[in-house]
Amino acid sequence: MADPTGLVVAAVVLLAATAFGLVRRSRDGRLRALRADGPLRLTARDLGQSLGDRATLVQFSTSFCATCPGTRRLLTEVADGTPGVRHVEIDAEERLDLVRRAEVMRTPTVLVLDRDGRVLRRASGPPTRAEVASALELATVPTAA
Repeated sequence: MADPTGLVVAAVVLLAATAFGLVRRSRDGRLRALRADGPLRLTARDLGQSLGDRATLVQFSTSFCATCPGTRRLLTEVADGTPGVRHVEIDAEERLDLVRRAEVMRTPTVLVLDRDGRVLRRASGPPTRAEVASALELATVPTAA
């Protein structure tokens, strides 16, 4: 009888890869909520341009990122169509200091900032238009003092 070790190893690797793929797909591009009093806050100086009056969409991109151009178009369209919202694209290859501070692990990474630069939402991978719109609604809701 032949040794089934190779078959068992192949099955385990296949199951692990499938589980990883399903988890990644479920999280890819999802704008996750972060605490408004969290440690990351970006200023106009950090971004190289002013923040939006209501919110700012920050996109970390690289030249080899296949989905970054589509994400750029989406975020630009949303920002152009939403008063007080600005889209800022950061070249991750040139701004490693900011990449480290924001803990960017892949591109595109999208951050939704409130008008004070606090990071409220974060997505690794390209978000959908509906998720961006929803995040902007939450980012521009006035908070109780």
